[in-house]
Amino acid sequence: MMTLMKSSIAALRAVCMNGFALVGALAVFCALVVFSYPDLRMQGEQWLYGQLYERKVAQVQLDVEHEATERVTAVNLLDLSEEQAAAAFWLSKKYRVAPEPMGALVAQAYELGEKRGLDPQLILSVVAIESRFNPFAQSAVGAQGLMQVMTNVHEDKYANFGGTLAAFDPLSNMQVGSLILKDCIDRFGGIQPGLVCYVGAAKLPNDGGYSSKVLAEQARLKSATSTPMNAMPPAFKQAFDKRKESQQRELLAAAEKAAADEAAQTSNADAQYQALDAALENVAAMVDSKQATHVVAQAGGDKPATATP
Repeated sequence: MMTLMKSSIAALRAVCMNGFALVGALAVFCALVVFSYPDLRMQGEQWLYGQLYERKVAQVQLDVEHEATERVTAVNLLDLSEEQAAAAFWLSKKYRVAPEPMGALVAQAYELGEKRGLDPQLILSVVAIESRFNPFAQSAVGAQGLMQVMTNVHEDKYANFGGTLAAFDPLSNMQVGSLILKDCIDRFGGIQPGLVCYVGAAKLPNDGGYSSKVLAEQARLKSATSTPMNAMPPAFKQAFDKRKESQQRELLAAAEKAAADEAAQTSNADAQYQALDAALENVAAMVDSKQATHVVAQAGGDKPATATP
């Protein structure tokens, strides 16, 4: 047994020594190859540097801001109406703006249009001509943001949004710009003269074709959204149809549940009324019984006493 163990240990030692020798030989071979081929050495150095750099970058953690998406001016276009989604896709393609941010601007325009009594597509057309949907645009005279509002002139209007820097917030800029547009239209008695006022050409011989450009863009946008599905990508159409079907099913289920709840409430109410009627009838019967007993008792008390023989 001892002889076998000694033999095994000797064999293991020989293998290890041979293994170390093999590793050493490989190391020498690799060194010779590297020094013999400078290009290969350079590639190896670049690879090693890349690995070390990636590891270093991986160690630098990003800040965790789960609320970052709340600061983004973007929406899921599936949440828009057909007309709004069509407008967003058409404008997105024409002005090279991502559909999701464009969808947020379209939704804002429709909300402000209803609030101010303006055609939302007129608001979008003004934005298109004024800034081409660049929220950080600034003109030579100081007009800023999507609707190119003169910030120094309308500083008071930005007070509700935290100050004049809100001019570069797309939704705030549209709030202020649409208010100015509505005021111009009301004061000058129509859309075309209102646009002339908006561009600051009310006292000039002409507006340089500004109002015509806005109205032409509005007409093109209306044409594009007159058949909403034609303006949507095929994949979005399918997703939109599925979402619509799902919403219709949810509405139907909600209506059926409401009807069932109402029927159950009505049934419960009927049962309660019936129980109440039965209770009242029982009370009335008890009252009648007591009254009858009382009458009988009184009748017995009033009966003349019979002479005892």
